Amino acid sequence: RVFQQQIRDKLIEQLEIHPEDIKSTSMGAGGEDLTMARAARDKFPLSIECKNQESLSVWKAYEQAEANCGKYEPVLFMKKNRKKPLVVVDADYFISLFKDK
Repeated sequence: RVFQQQIRDKLIEQLEIHPEDIKSTSMGAGGEDLTMARAARDKFPLSIECKNQESLSVWKAYEQAEANCGKYEPVLFMKKNRKKPLVVVDADYFISLFKDK
């Protein structure tokens, strides 16, 4: 859960999201790892799954993100000890980010 809270704090700081508009869910709770109010979704319209594990099946973790994403694009934040966090998104979605550039 510490990693979830770190991602939450980065979103609050970098995107100027009000702290009350984004919550870290408890471990074992179903659904998204970070729940967002509409104001937060306007700035970050993605569904977040966080994994902080030394050994991770990226495919299974991404499938979990997909299962919980609802109508939002799933994104997997992953981290292991002494390594930088990484993000996994669908390749077509990633490329579409640059479509109008």
